[in-house]
Amino acid sequence: MKKFTAKEVEELVAEGKTLNIIDVREVDEVAAGKIPGAVNIPLSLIEFRMHELDKSKEYVMVCRSGGRSGRASQFLENQGFKVINMEGGMLAWEGSVE
Repeated sequence: MKKFTAKEVEELVAEGKTLNIIDVREVDEVAAGKIPGAVNIPLSLIEFRMHELDKSKEYVMVCRSGGRSGRASQFLENQGFKVINMEGGMLAWEGSVE
């Protein structure tokens, strides 16, 4: 599984790179703040909403600490998606939030 640190993702966002960020936290967690542009698909719904994703794109998976996004990354990889897990999750995120 490919991994990025929160700092690496923050630097890519700051450089204006287009990242497809999926936040797998629950809706109430995301309400406290998410990475700008991130799409919220809670881990419990990833199997049912993966049809919304494009296998030709690469996705950066995010959660609170990196565990749930790691499970989501493994699941999506097994389904043929290109994914990167953001290690440390939002606890390690120092960038802006929306």
